[in-house]
Amino acid sequence: MDKEIIKRIIIEKQAEISAIELVRRPLELEQTANYVFIGLRRAGKSYLMVQHIQNLIAAGEITMENVLYVNFEDERIASIQAKDLGLLLEAYAEIFDGKPIVFLDEIQNIEGWEKFTRRLADSKYRVFVTGSNARMLSRDVHTTLGGRFLFHEVYPFSFTEYLKFHGIELKKNWEYGEIRMRAVKLFTNYFRFGGFAEIFTINDKRAWLNSLYQKILLGDIVARNEIRNENAIRVLVKKIAESVMQPMALSRLNNIINSTGVTVSRNTLTDYLQYLNDAYLTFGISNYSGKFSEKETFKKRYFPDNGLLNIFLIDSDTKLLENLVAIALKKKYGEDLFFYNKNVEVDFLLPERQMAIQACYSLHDSDTRKREINALILISKHLKMKRYLIITKDEEETITAEGIVIEVIPVWKWLSAEN
Repeated sequence: MDKEIIKRIIIEKQAEISAIELVRRPLELEQTANYVFIGLRRAGKSYLMVQHIQNLIAAGEITMENVLYVNFEDERIASIQAKDLGLLLEAYAEIFDGKPIVFLDEIQNIEGWEKFTRRLADSKYRVFVTGSNARMLSRDVHTTLGGRFLFHEVYPFSFTEYLKFHGIELKKNWEYGEIRMRAVKLFTNYFRFGGFAEIFTINDKRAWLNSLYQKILLGDIVARNEIRNENAIRVLVKKIAESVMQPMALSRLNNIINSTGVTVSRNTLTDYLQYLNDAYLTFGISNYSGKFSEKETFKKRYFPDNGLLNIFLIDSDTKLLENLVAIALKKKYGEDLFFYNKNVEVDFLLPERQMAIQACYSLHDSDTRKREINALILISKHLKMKRYLIITKDEEETITAEGIVIEVIPVWKWLSAEN
């Protein structure tokens, strides 16, 4: 590896970071901690690192010369290996004095990266790392990093961040003023095309999303895991998208895929699902009422951004609504998120927060209204909750039934409170 190339990369990144104009995202970091930012490709991990650098410079804590930033997707260093990583510090030392803050972007493809970053932390360097693979949360990585790093999961823009990008700051009682109409209008685009910041100013959003999906599928899943049956995993992703909202056992999912003429074994299917989760293309939630043995085999599966889900759908509204609710709940509550399926079906259950939530596009149909309300009444007889919610596209009311109070709230209003 040529150190002169690394020097050019360091200097180029410093100039680039200085010129970037950002819409500030919420970011609270421990002052002296090292961080690993992980999440879906293009969700904003690098964005947050740049924001942090700019914050440090604005606060007078560092200058740009203190920044050693390397993106490992730069084709000029595509052949770099773990044994070469020490050259980064050597190249920096030949240009600048002092100890830099080290920013290592998309480092997950370099086998053994965690040992290098641990060595940096042990040598009292401050280190920030990004990666697009959940394996960076693995027990082996945690063991190697040994408490030297904090892990921060990054999602695409929330609805309130999306509004901020478009110059709208939500203040108290905003939903009663003129700003409501603008916010609701903007929500339509967010609802269908998601929260990837790069897409906000692009006209052909579907083409951009398709390109991102291909990059994730072919680069982060097929190539990384050496999958030979590419068609099988394409069919799997499509079937998951079409089945959003529906809990599905592994055996049923396996039968559906095999019925298309694409044959995969149950073990291979299990591996494929793990690969999708590792790349943050999907996530699953378990049945709170299920047996322990069913927790991993009977799940509802969602996409981490509505735009990615929408490229697979034709009649999309109901699926997009539930998917958007799932994203917000997963982001805020993590492992406390379940669904409930035992004598009654409830879309989302948060036992620690004592909340039961239904996602329903509209309650105008009398049968639909009765079904959604009865589900919450029935769950209240099994599990006492503090809050019962029905999240809709546009409707709002308060329902009192059989001793419980059910809040019906539009998704755009609920998101503005959740984010």
